[in-house]
Amino acid sequence: MAETNAEHGLDAHPSDDLAPLDAVIAERDEWKDRALRVAAEMENLKRRSETQQNDARAFAIQRFAKDLLGVADNLERALMAAPKDAEGATAGLVTGLELTQKALLQAFDANGLKRVAPEAGEAFNPHLHQAMMEQPSETVAGGSVIQTMQSGFELFGRTVRPAMVVVAAKGSGAQAPKPYGAAPAAETHTFDGKA
Repeated sequence: MAETNAEHGLDAHPSDDLAPLDAVIAERDEWKDRALRVAAEMENLKRRSETQQNDARAFAIQRFAKDLLGVADNLERALMAAPKDAEGATAGLVTGLELTQKALLQAFDANGLKRVAPEAGEAFNPHLHQAMMEQPSETVAGGSVIQTMQSGFELFGRTVRPAMVVVAAKGSGAQAPKPYGAAPAAETHTFDGKA
């Protein structure tokens, strides 16, 4: 009888019967976890790849644009040197230069290349500006741009060429006006207004 019960598994301990099932469940959970990790890694890889492709597309023109900046600078210099009161053929040449510069700047703008030309008084930004010199100023606060010597350009937020600027030295800025040009008194006296 014990042999018959043993053959049919009736004598066996119940926990011994579930051991193979527990091993299968543990193995299933392990493979499920691996599958989820691989799926997550593939999703991250896909996102990273898309970001790199978008950056490559966006900045593919960066080198070409940098080369064209010299052309834009030469056009600007030519226009600055051109006579303002030109007549006849010279006036046509100046107009042609202006239209060419306008078309070039529009092409830059259409492709995401933005001009960086800080105004006087704008705060110096080391990511967009390159300080060429520092000088005292009475009209601009220290650490601000006094003058732009050469415009810079950025492509989708990335600096292609920084703007070359003159920066106000520390301690610069408008001073409080002194009445009658007098120096402040060393001692303070109060005046009661009674004579």
